[in-house]
Amino acid sequence: MSRNSTASARIGRTPEDYTAIGIERGAVKPWEDGLRTGGGPGTFEWWYFDAHLDDGAKLVVVFSTKEFTAIAKPLAPTIRIDLALPDGTTVEKVAELDPKTFAAATDTCDVRIGENVFAGDLHTYTISAQVEDVGVDITLTGQVPAWRPETGFWYFGDGDAKYFAWLPSVPQGSVEVRYHVGEHVSTTTGIGYHDHNWGDTLMPKLMHHWYWARGAAGPYSVIASYITAEKAYGYSALPVFMLARDGELIADDNTKVGFEELGRYVDQQTGKPVGNVTGYSYTDGTERYVVTFTRHSDLTTAKLVDELKGAQKVAARLTGFDGAYLRFAGELSIDHYRDETLVESHTDDALWELMYFGKARP
Repeated sequence: MSRNSTASARIGRTPEDYTAIGIERGAVKPWEDGLRTGGGPGTFEWWYFDAHLDDGAKLVVVFSTKEFTAIAKPLAPTIRIDLALPDGTTVEKVAELDPKTFAAATDTCDVRIGENVFAGDLHTYTISAQVEDVGVDITLTGQVPAWRPETGFWYFGDGDAKYFAWLPSVPQGSVEVRYHVGEHVSTTTGIGYHDHNWGDTLMPKLMHHWYWARGAAGPYSVIASYITAEKAYGYSALPVFMLARDGELIADDNTKVGFEELGRYVDQQTGKPVGNVTGYSYTDGTERYVVTFTRHSDLTTAKLVDELKGAQKVAARLTGFDGAYLRFAGELSIDHYRDETLVESHTDDALWELMYFGKARP
């Protein structure tokens, strides 16, 4: 390959791709949410949950085989709890536990790290986690069926040498939550989401940055993402879009998606350019859906190097690693047009994120 050429980046969508993975188009099976990597060196994997709660809190829980920035490590099971309380206080807890305490099934989602549990069957999930003085007990019940964009595998490089995989196991569900911080205990309900990610390559080597969002407004549920591949892959755009109405999928062809950023600014803490408004448009014949996320506040603005420890942190600084993670809260609007006529419009609260691995492009 010449110095000026770039390798390919694509989502697996051919019949041969489905056959190679052993999955069916449009039919997600419980084993797909089970352990997919073994957790050893050269892999990463995590099971993610988030929720908007009716008391005003926002919650994120992640079980992982290791931090995704350290895939050369052997199994190093980690639990993360991020909780934004109704009064605006943010609590972030991370704990790495003994690998001997890790167990995960391969035929369904049943992940256990010590006394902590993340288990379910693509419809109903139980999540129980405790880190220091912060604990959560969650029941998530699916309202939208499990879904994946095509195969859910993105391939990078000649011969599809590297991959990143993603499965939205519960695109939207109802949530019952009991959480406590110290001696303060709250019980509430809300709307939640669960997905599962795994891969065989450090993500900063594959992706420059991504926006990822999900939400619900009126009868609609949406998952939307815009991934920009790394320079080696020509900064290729890899959009993702899923729209459901009343629990039924109505749009998910990523070739019909447009994306735009408006009101760009530079975040002062991370130095990354951010779109104050991000919009996705989906056009299918005379039907057009416009999904817009408008930022109201920042829940997290973090440099990824600050979360590393010891030699990893030193090495990251020496190599100029400049990754950042930003999580936003704001308003989701979903507008449905037929030809140029606005048929309906709905708004609600939403969470979304910007993950930046590379340095900001000029």
